[in-house]
Amino acid sequence: MVTHVPSEAAGDECGALLAFVEAQRGALRRSVLGLSEEQAASRPSASELSLGGLLKHVAETELNWLRMAQQQPNEKARTQENWPESFRLVGDETVPGMLGFYAEVAAQTEEFARSLDSLDDTFPLPEAPWFPKEGRVSMRWLLMHLVEETARHAGHADIIRESLDGATAFELVAKAAADAG
Repeated sequence: MVTHVPSEAAGDECGALLAFVEAQRGALRRSVLGLSEEQAASRPSASELSLGGLLKHVAETELNWLRMAQQQPNEKARTQENWPESFRLVGDETVPGMLGFYAEVAAQTEEFARSLDSLDDTFPLPEAPWFPKEGRVSMRWLLMHLVEETARHAGHADIIRESLDGATAFELVAKAAADAG
């Protein structure tokens, strides 16, 4: 599948990485295209994942990485007790609301990435058993990780959507283009 890469990404490493992240975000957004809240919350496969929950998880995860890179507190930080809520819409959360939140996070990520002096700049990783002690990663690593993390979940979303109603990624790309045009 060919995705649109903005011309500003050509020859610009930061722009290219942001374009790859955005392509994967688009796949997640399209996965809920035309679905009801009930459909987006359903779990039609053996997995506990739903499309609405995946959308929320990826948006919150991107925000978490952004706040780590900015070295700011994460206003949506999860604890062990509320971690399961990061994989499903709860309370008054809706798919349109989550799409809006994801768009805000994406805009903040792009603004931050484009403000960097260098993708070689680093930030510390928090203490956790899965991170190296006193570990640091570069901003380049962060953007590549966002591509990896978002793509992994976009693949999950493809399977869930196809299990729900048979719609494939190619069909959803065509529908999104028709809706936009």
